[in-house]
Amino acid sequence: MNLKINDFDHFSFDLWLTLIKSNPEFKNKRSELFREFFEIELPIEEVIKVVRKFDVLCNTINERTGFNINTFEIYCLILNELKIDMMTINSDRLQDFYEETESLFMEYKPVLLNTAIHTLFDDIVRQEKTINILSNTGFIKGNTLRKLLSYYDLEHYFSFQIYSDEVEYSKPNKEIYSLVYTKANENKSIVKNKIIHIGDNYISDYTGALNFGFNAFLYEK
Repeated sequence: MNLKINDFDHFSFDLWLTLIKSNPEFKNKRSELFREFFEIELPIEEVIKVVRKFDVLCNTINERTGFNINTFEIYCLILNELKIDMMTINSDRLQDFYEETESLFMEYKPVLLNTAIHTLFDDIVRQEKTINILSNTGFIKGNTLRKLLSYYDLEHYFSFQIYSDEVEYSKPNKEIYSLVYTKANENKSIVKNKIIHIGDNYISDYTGALNFGFNAFLYEK
């Protein structure tokens, strides 16, 4: 990741496919958990297909609308598609499932895309620049992602972390970039073009940041 640190005062980072990528075993394990927890009688291949369908669809909807579909709403869409009687589903059961999913997530953790990321962050903070996380979420909530960043000893680098499930906006909505701008300016004055957002998604990260007035860096693996 070739960033010109001297050119900017604040660095906003996307998370998924910019700093981390999924453990290759996790998604199938999650589908197996879906099948077992909700006593789904369909073949696991069908469960995997439906989970994937709504994973992609809800991410696309969030990107197109700029708002955020709640994790539990995604669960309900999947369960309805899998012919589960929705009268047997309530928020407590969904919460129990999420907690088991979180345990699975931490067992099959995402991996860092760049093992030298601590060195980059050290260089940024050494120059008295600031950093944040700005991430759309879906199945995995911001609170869980904070635990993951703590596990990788990254959380202390960030002035703040913004997740779409917590603010109910998704990139590329200008409102979520406005939150970055406001928080980045809490302790010092930074003009928009001295803030750069780094991410892998052309629409959400690159165009979204530029449309708000930030600089942008499209991270390509």
